[in-house]
Amino acid sequence: MPLNLISDPWIPVIDMSGARRIIAPWQMADAMILRPDWPRADLNIACIELLIGLVALADPPAHAEDWEDRQTPDPARLRERLAPFAPAFDLLGEGPRFMQELGGLIGDARAADLLFVDSGGEGGTLMVREGRYPGLDLPTAAMALYTMQTQAPSGGRGNLTSLRGGGPMTVLVDPGGGLWPLVWANVPDGTPARPEDLPWMRRTVTSEGGVAHFPHQGHPATVFFGMPRRLWLVAEEDRVTGVIQRPNGTRYTGWTHPLTPYYRQKAGDDPLPVRPRAGVFGYRHWLGVAVRSMDGLRELPATVKTWENERSGGRSARLIVAGWAMDNMKAVDYLHARPPLVHLEGEGERRLNGMVAAAEYLAVALRGALAPVLAEGEAREAVREEFYIRTQTAFEARMAELPTDPADGVARRWLADMRRQGMALFEHLALRDIADRVVTEQKAIVDAQRSLALAFRGYTPLGQKAFRELELQPPEKKKKEAA
Repeated sequence: MPLNLISDPWIPVIDMSGARRIIAPWQMADAMILRPDWPRADLNIACIELLIGLVALADPPAHAEDWEDRQTPDPARLRERLAPFAPAFDLLGEGPRFMQELGGLIGDARAADLLFVDSGGEGGTLMVREGRYPGLDLPTAAMALYTMQTQAPSGGRGNLTSLRGGGPMTVLVDPGGGLWPLVWANVPDGTPARPEDLPWMRRTVTSEGGVAHFPHQGHPATVFFGMPRRLWLVAEEDRVTGVIQRPNGTRYTGWTHPLTPYYRQKAGDDPLPVRPRAGVFGYRHWLGVAVRSMDGLRELPATVKTWENERSGGRSARLIVAGWAMDNMKAVDYLHARPPLVHLEGEGERRLNGMVAAAEYLAVALRGALAPVLAEGEAREAVREEFYIRTQTAFEARMAELPTDPADGVARRWLADMRRQGMALFEHLALRDIADRVVTEQKAIVDAQRSLALAFRGYTPLGQKAFRELELQPPEKKKKEAA
């Protein structure tokens, strides 16, 4: 049975009553819809991106006032605006196929696993059992196809990464209230596109010979519908059983995605998309994602800046931060976090940046102090990560104090929080078996403990840097200091 991704119901959702339903895209404007309900977290996030992209394609707000006026969901209007795009959104068939090579591809079909980022890609090492998806129902295949095209990692020779690089970070502003407020909060201002603007409605712009596709050559909504991979689904009746892939898809150059933060390695460089890291997404990752970075090298996602500058109206919101942490072609971990969207004015923003920087210096001091008991590498890095986790709650408490409390008081309380957790970690790891060690090792541990205590008090180079980041005067050095 054919599937049209505009007119047919195919997206599983949970509504406000907790019931599961299957909807067509225009029904995202039903105020009772809570969230997508795919069996994988990456498909759920990609589904939200697809819905944002569809609105950006067919009926975006023209400007801030238009966005404000149209916050109330209007399913009938959205259905009408999406309808002309239906011929471009057939998943299978003889004509143009959604996000697939126009005219089809010839070659050996790979397993349907190829559509999933964590399947390793062309020539990659599978991190999961191969063949876990011997066949996909059509809705799941459609969602997996979209996810791969918009998040494509390195995939072997000629198999390109997505428009925003391999394994990009997605950041969504979530004002709460269900699916439509989430989608509408993140739709960029713009003008409607035409079906022929979609890349699969024309011959693929291949990357052979170094050819690239630039922003002036496409509609801005292309950011939601890029096709770096040349793919063709192989189906038997109502299941996708394989995928044909050919190299040299479209190489996107100079595009920036509104749902992704960017950074520069140094001033004047071209911006690069931020990629998720494995582990907990805590406060040390917030700069340039949830709050403006003062170093000038990290840039908030456009959707966050638009919300803060034009759309929030003083309302609070949280963020959804998601994406695959990649090690070249191998998916390592899937990040899904909900940090607050931090709203601070100039001085508070600067001091928050300083709190993060101070923690980074003191975390390095803790890592160095553990040299007598832990080898360099993963073990000490794990302790540094634990330091950030243990100070997360205190950081959020001090952040809440910034708008109202004297700045030096907040800074000193933050120092005390870090000292308490840092010294406790050191004592747990270094002192618990000190009696069983030889005298030289005992002395090295005691010296390291003393040095770490001095760092938290601002007497060492790292400690002095932490104090300065907190805009506190480091203490004057004395000839002899006791820990």
